[in-house]
Amino acid sequence: MDRDDRVETLSEAECLRLLGSVPLGRVVYTEHALPAVLPVAFRVAADGRLVLALRTGTRAARALDGTVAAFQVDDFDRAGRCGWSVLVHGRAEVVRDTGEREALRSGGLRPWVPEPGPEYVAISPELVSGRRLLPDATRPAPAPTAPILPVPSPADM
Repeated sequence: MDRDDRVETLSEAECLRLLGSVPLGRVVYTEHALPAVLPVAFRVAADGRLVLALRTGTRAARALDGTVAAFQVDDFDRAGRCGWSVLVHGRAEVVRDTGEREALRSGGLRPWVPEPGPEYVAISPELVSGRRLLPDATRPAPAPTAPILPVPSPADM
């Protein structure tokens, strides 16, 4: 645990397990020399890569191809002020293999806005880290609440 006994550094194995527990994450990349963040649907592939579902022809897919990107997922309880966050850094590549693209499509991985069709970008994890904020033992346990998800811009999905 870190200096604050409510903050726990997660192992890489726990981070990878948590990655597969949520359907939405945020990809961080560079667009026009500025940082950009986009919420995306994703899946953890059998080989450990993170496969992001984007709309075909988006600026994000072009900007990500062949670069180093970051990807972040989290889950939290607002009322209890506790939760976890996982951050992955790695090389991103557009999935070009026709068979792999078809398997992803038939497996149901879709961008939030499905038209004109999905384009997939895979991130190969190189650095994986995460932290968990534990409940505050001095506060009464709150009732569970549903997480609030960010709403992406339709132009980028």
